[in-house]
Amino acid sequence: MRKNTLGSLIWLRIARFTHQSNLLSNEFLKEYDLTTAQFDALLQISTYEPLTQSELAEKVTVTQGGISRMLARLEKDQLIERKQEWKTKTISLTDKGRKKLENAYEAQLEFQSSFFEDCLSKEEQKVLFSLMSRVQKQSKKKYLEK
Repeated sequence: MRKNTLGSLIWLRIARFTHQSNLLSNEFLKEYDLTTAQFDALLQISTYEPLTQSELAEKVTVTQGGISRMLARLEKDQLIERKQEWKTKTISLTDKGRKKLENAYEAQLEFQSSFFEDCLSKEEQKVLFSLMSRVQKQSKKKYLEK
């Protein structure tokens, strides 16, 4: 087997961090009766509502099948509502969904920020943000080219 390249080691480290962060966030968000994916979906819906299921799928890290199941659960829990407007079905938050998101939002941001604030200086955080933004833009460019 070939030696790992620095790029592949970085990718593995990011993937492992993301996985660990999601596991920890899922545990943290239990207090708010949410998963990380649900929190992300509610946040995206809140930001871009009304939006379609396809638009939401592009913004979150859930598969199309997974997003259908998650939206069905969020609708059953009365956190979102789906409205049919001619051929298009849009998704919006309900008042209950908005309150649940507001209740968890600050605590979740503080929890996630602590991963970086506990071990990186402000300057290091800025550099990491800049570098990750460049990598994300490049990966998006490659994705759109395919």
